[in-house]
Amino acid sequence: MAAKKKKTTSKAKATASKKKTTSKKTTKSSPKIAVEEDNVDELLNDLMEDDSDINEELSSDEELSPDQEIRDLETYHGLSAIHYDIKDLPGVGATIAKKLKDSGFGTVNSIAITPKSVIMEQAGLGDKTALKIIAAARESLNIGFKTADSVWERRKNLARISSNSKSIDDLLGGEGIETGGLTEFFGEYRTGKTQIMHQLCVNVQLPRNQGGIEGKALYIDSEGTFRPERIIQMSEAKGLDYREVLKNIVYARAYSSDHQIMLVKDCMKIIGEKNIKLIIVDSLISHFRAEFIGRGTLANRQQLLNLHIHDLLRLSEMYPELAVVVTNQVQSKPDTFFGDPTRAAGGNVIAHGATVRIYLRKGKGEQRVAKMIDAPNLPEGEAIFTLTEGGIADVD
Repeated sequence: MAAKKKKTTSKAKATASKKKTTSKKTTKSSPKIAVEEDNVDELLNDLMEDDSDINEELSSDEELSPDQEIRDLETYHGLSAIHYDIKDLPGVGATIAKKLKDSGFGTVNSIAITPKSVIMEQAGLGDKTALKIIAAARESLNIGFKTADSVWERRKNLARISSNSKSIDDLLGGEGIETGGLTEFFGEYRTGKTQIMHQLCVNVQLPRNQGGIEGKALYIDSEGTFRPERIIQMSEAKGLDYREVLKNIVYARAYSSDHQIMLVKDCMKIIGEKNIKLIIVDSLISHFRAEFIGRGTLANRQQLLNLHIHDLLRLSEMYPELAVVVTNQVQSKPDTFFGDPTRAAGGNVIAHGATVRIYLRKGKGEQRVAKMIDAPNLPEGEAIFTLTEGGIADVD
């Protein structure tokens, strides 16, 4: 046994010495350069200089397309960062990234502009974690002060959806509903609110040179007034395949104010995935008016409504090519003895929340009048349009 052990030991030694020799030989014949610690920084600098030279050559030889320039400009000013990976943020590992994405915060932009309390509640994160991630997201996008010319550059490139009526489009600044904001249409029954919403669902799918932005629509219906039949009529009037148009409208029926709020929060999960470029809520206040009755519940109602509107506004900020359009009901002001006693429901909370407000009223026969009530950059004015079988149209 001892002799056997000796033999094995000497065999092992021989193998080890053989390996040593082989590794020595490999080191000699290998073309890799042994780098001393002092030279590492020098080599890295050389590599970076070479890389910058390549970038300079590429930038001088290749001209960017207008679309690329717009995208680059938006990214530079922190306005469009929907393709950045949230895993690049410090403190965001695989588990936290999953929680954020499942809650609809799948982009750096969405995290940067959302209040801490909302991210904590929806993603189930702790106070310090949420604060750290939001701070990192804002820092990576350089969100802060900027000069007005950069804001102007962004606004010049906003996409717009045609209402199908030139007079309404002119009232809205020339080309229709703008993205990146919330537009409110309010008026009494049969003034064309829902008809305009149906028309926008069709028009958003059109090419840009025909008044669309080549996207899909998401329709939240709180009153049960969505009708696919009208979409079919409007699609056929434009020579479109109504089957495809209907497939590109994501529909949800809201059965209560809580359900409506939840549906809007769920929008974040599907906007990017389904190329949603228009969100419609028809109507915004219907359930809130039905469920919160009496003065004692008014404060709670307005607070919930305020949070709901800010959820919608946040969506339009997260996705620069997204338009949010809502309809609103009206109420009569009994102490008005002269003039129109009709007022938009929801009070100042909705008035302050909407970017653009348009009042619809009935005209002669099938004619309707749209009046600009409030817009940051547009004057007051009126537009006359009509409701036809083929959709919204100008008066001849």
